Amino acid sequence: MLVDLNPILLEFGPFTVRWYGFLMALSMGIGAYYFLKHGKRQGFDEDFLLNLAILALIGGVVGARFIFVITNWGYFSAYPTEIIRIDHGGLSYHGGLLGGVLATLPYIRKKKASFGALADLTIPGLTVGYILVRIANIFNQEVLGRETIFFAFDRHPAQIYGSLIGLTLLLLHNYLARKEHGPGYLFWSFLFYYSLLRGVVEETVRENPIYLNVFVSDYWGVGFFTLTQLITPALMLFAYWMMRKTKSA
Repeated sequence: MLVDLNPILLEFGPFTVRWYGFLMALSMGIGAYYFLKHGKRQGFDEDFLLNLAILALIGGVVGARFIFVITNWGYFSAYPTEIIRIDHGGLSYHGGLLGGVLATLPYIRKKKASFGALADLTIPGLTVGYILVRIANIFNQEVLGRETIFFAFDRHPAQIYGSLIGLTLLLLHNYLARKEHGPGYLFWSFLFYYSLLRGVVEETVRENPIYLNVFVSDYWGVGFFTLTQLITPALMLFAYWMMRKTKSA
């Protein structure tokens, strides 16, 4: 685990730029750029894409923060002013995905556009965002790994595991994008493999509360089952079903 890292990138008088906020904004910018550039190549109207990107960003941030606050209500009920301090970290990836979909789906349906084709365009941004935000978690000293005696460090570097998961998903997307598939296949395959890697690798070594105590080892620094692990099978089954539907649609 890396320690003694300054979470503040720059200070301008009363204004402070934190690594978390900077890397989050950078990932959003990269995702929006890819979405707009390749969306126009596929024939979508630029204004439509821009409106959609704005809705997705707002809905994603709100959803990500909402789910994180709800699942950590014991802390936020004691410190309510921290609820809006997203620059301090604390965003749920699952909540961000859900918020982005809920915010954009009505607009997509109104314009009678293809949700699947548009969702496929978000994957590079989602994977790069996961890579960068997990790096930002290092600076904030959050998303900590479990303490372990076996590992070379005192804790598993869960943030680095997370970044590597993001990189793996990006490479997998680039591979699958070269193959023939129906609209939406890339998005649902991303959700399937993200859920698998997050549930099996990252969540196993993260210092998260255990909701169903099946196995916890202080020596290995692993534990089952967190809340995310409990919902993972349902997410994977749904994503796999959608993959089958869109593979050759």
